[in-house]
Amino acid sequence: MPYLEVDGKSIYYSGNKNREGTPLLFCHGSGGGHHHWLYQFKAMPPAVNPLAVDLPGHGRSEGKALDDIDAYRDFIRRFFNALGLGSFVLAGHSMGGAIALSYALKYPEDLRGLILLGTGARLRVLPAFLEELRQGRVPEAMAGYLYAPDAPEELIDLGRKEIENSEPSIYLADLTACDNFNLIDKISRITVPALIICGSEDSMTPVKYSRYLDEHIPQSRLEIIEGAGHMAMLEQAEAVNRAIAKFIKEELS
Repeated sequence: MPYLEVDGKSIYYSGNKNREGTPLLFCHGSGGGHHHWLYQFKAMPPAVNPLAVDLPGHGRSEGKALDDIDAYRDFIRRFFNALGLGSFVLAGHSMGGAIALSYALKYPEDLRGLILLGTGARLRVLPAFLEELRQGRVPEAMAGYLYAPDAPEELIDLGRKEIENSEPSIYLADLTACDNFNLIDKISRITVPALIICGSEDSMTPVKYSRYLDEHIPQSRLEIIEGAGHMAMLEQAEAVNRAIAKFIKEELS
C-alpha cells in the first residue's frame, strides 16, 4: 500500500507514482476517500497515470480533517510536490472540486487541466445538517441527496452505510469548509482547460452550478450525465470515463 509522509503524517494514496503518463490526481468529496474513484482507475487511457489521495483524517490517512478549502488546497500541493511528478491534472468531486478550483486560481503553473465533478463555485450547506453534526450526529437525510432516484438499490445502501459509519467530526470539518467556500466572482480568472461533469439528477450540486462554471471558466466544456445523481462517477461510471478520456485526448495530448 503506498503511503507518503506529508507534514509528519502518513498519507495514503492509490496508484503507482512510477507509472508513465500524465499524472491525474483524483480528490474525493466530503467524508469520502480514494475508493470513490475505483471505476475511473480501471478505465483511464494509457497516456494517464491515475492517482487518488485520502485527504488528512480520511480513509487510511493520518491527521485531522480540515475545515478550510484553502488549507486542503495547500495540503494537495505539498502532497503532490512530495510525489515529485511535475505538472498534473487535478480531478475533484464536490468538495474535491472546490479544492481543485482554489488550486487552479492559486497555483495554475502546476496544472495541465481540471476535471470538476458535481461541484460549484459556491457550496452552501443546509444549516440543519451543520447543527446536527455539531451535536455529534451525522444527519440521516444526507444519504438521500447523494444518488439519483433510479440508482441501483445496492449502491444507495452502500452510501447510506458509509455515512452511518462515518465520524461526525470529519463531516463537520468538511461541510464547514464547503459552507464557507465562495469563488463566484473569481472563477473567470482560471486559465487551465477544465472538464465539468454533472449528473442530470444531482440534487446536492444541481446542474445550474455546473452551467455557471462552464459559462465563466474560459477554457471549459460541460458534460451532463443523464440519469446520474451526485455520485455520478459510481452511478454512471462508463459515461464519466468516456468524458474524461475524450478530454484527455483532445485537450491534453
